[in-house]
Amino acid sequence: MVRCASPSRPLTFAATPQSVTLDLSRTALVVVDMQNDFCHRDGWLSHIGVDIAPARRPIGPLRAMLPMLRARDVPIIWLNWGNRPDRLNLSPGVLHVYNPDGAGIGLGDPLPGSGSAILEKSSWSAAVVDELPVVESDIRIDKYRMSGFWDTPLDSILRNLRIDTLLFAGVNADQCVFCTLTDANCLGYDCIFLEDCCATTSPSFCWDATLYNIRQCFGFVATSADMAAAMLDPLAASSPSSAHGAP
Repeated sequence: MVRCASPSRPLTFAATPQSVTLDLSRTALVVVDMQNDFCHRDGWLSHIGVDIAPARRPIGPLRAMLPMLRARDVPIIWLNWGNRPDRLNLSPGVLHVYNPDGAGIGLGDPLPGSGSAILEKSSWSAAVVDELPVVESDIRIDKYRMSGFWDTPLDSILRNLRIDTLLFAGVNADQCVFCTLTDANCLGYDCIFLEDCCATTSPSFCWDATLYNIRQCFGFVATSADMAAAMLDPLAASSPSSAHGAP
């Protein structure tokens, strides 16, 4: 029953509104919704006419960041929509997502040309895009709301792993990423939004408001480039730690 604490591995890097020092041994990366239906040209959003180019921008930075974090035993959590085929885990109020009048193609409906239902668990639609390989040691969690903490094991898994700092990546920054981040903050996790690993297909004012609110109330904004540079800098990786996740 003894849960041995891992040796502290502090890391300091630039962020806004302040620089942060976190403990890599108590940090996880949460990658939200980097799935075919959101980020692939044959997926749902592209099919209904959404420009998915912004949603693909995190792919490059994440491809560079993931191996560095795995090499340092930082858990990678893929938090993805994964609905039941019968949609019994979706409330009626969720069914209007990207289908406001109910006349289009919505959650769980067949996606023309793919042989897949939109964001159905274990389907091509719900799979992570091929450019972001998922390895066996990664953790996969299905969600059915904008926030990944509702009706999922995310919080239990993080507490069992003794994680208290979360790095956030994925899409859409102002929707599922932001809702999950704000819930994480309310649950007591320290939150860092990796700006170059996040994106949105929403209007630019949604992105601006998301950054403003995270910096103002819910955590810190940093880049994977600054974090990666710190991981390669022995001085940054050995700086004395202040309160975990605090500046």
